[in-house]
Amino acid sequence: MSSTVVSRNSDLKRLRDEGYDVSVKRGYLFVKDVPLVNEQREIGRGTLVSTLALSGETVERPETHVVMLIGEYPCAEDGTPIAQLKHDGAKDLGGGLKVDFSFSNKPAGGFADYHAKMTHYASIIEGPAQAIAPHMTAKTFPPFAADQDEDTPFRYTDTATSRANIGAINERLKLARVAIVGEGGTGSYVLDFVAKTPVREIHLFDDDHFSSHNAFRSPGAASLTELQARPSKVAYLTEIYDKMRTGIVAHETALTADNVGALEGMDFVFLCIDESAAKAPIVEALERMEISFVDVGMGLDTGGGALGGIVRTTVSTPVRREVLHENVSLGDAAGEGEYDTNIQIAELNALNAALAVVKWKKHYGFYRDYSATMNSSFTIDTEALAREGRSDEA
Repeated sequence: MSSTVVSRNSDLKRLRDEGYDVSVKRGYLFVKDVPLVNEQREIGRGTLVSTLALSGETVERPETHVVMLIGEYPCAEDGTPIAQLKHDGAKDLGGGLKVDFSFSNKPAGGFADYHAKMTHYASIIEGPAQAIAPHMTAKTFPPFAADQDEDTPFRYTDTATSRANIGAINERLKLARVAIVGEGGTGSYVLDFVAKTPVREIHLFDDDHFSSHNAFRSPGAASLTELQARPSKVAYLTEIYDKMRTGIVAHETALTADNVGALEGMDFVFLCIDESAAKAPIVEALERMEISFVDVGMGLDTGGGALGGIVRTTVSTPVRREVLHENVSLGDAAGEGEYDTNIQIAELNALNAALAVVKWKKHYGFYRDYSATMNSSFTIDTEALAREGRSDEA
């Protein structure tokens, strides 16, 4: 009930989005962890409490300008009690809820909503604390569970999006099903990025075990015990990201011509496998199914005693398929393609994944896309990014 009331009322949600620790219990509104100065000039924290005018789960305009506090009496930075707040002493509100003080400080015109009311008092109380320690703030951005009726795959609310006020843009990524084929270095980073978007289901395809070399080119840190258990890549990654969200679907299989139908109905696919020959039946199926996808590749060498090479990212959509065929080898033999070398480095895997996810987000309008580039190649040696094949070309 508490979280639902907050999310359904713009003034309470605004408090939460701005970082205040907000909750609703037994008809009262609480804002916790407001910094204050006591008479000893020590900095502590208190909780603001307000009655809440509710009609069902809808909040109305505040009925009173009075607010209460659980904690020590707020003082100026010299330890002098803030006289402009004083109203009344301790009260027992019932049900085990007791407050230490109530305050009255009504601005001209009163309070239009609870955001105005609670931030007004929080500002008065935390001001002296900030004069002593400027970093002190009531905006603590605490984590909290997502509402049960909220349309989200996340187990706790995405305050990064609300804090940046880009919710409407982020909604463009609320797809039903996205697949990541290959959960090696690049694929695991793709998962890390996509898992933090509102995609409902993320399907992982890989038949390999998560081994020591994978630990050194994937996000996070696996323990020796976890590696010794020899989990599959998809099982290992699912367990990690299940802590954050629902909808991670593990497929402990490699995709071939026989089972590529598992991609039917996907909104988008990330193709993150090394071997050129293995890509051919998948690419053919995705084109037949009219599914847009991004293919990634990395070709590194040790010439001159140092690593160099190219990181490639290619988009394929039903509108333009030829750019992929012009830049990606789909030969019959393993090792035929330019990107079939097995040298992989974590930061380059992350870069390859980031470029792929940026292209995916551009495809859905999350990012501006003035270049409409279908294929990009980052050359490590010269730090040059080559772009070609515009999506709007005939």
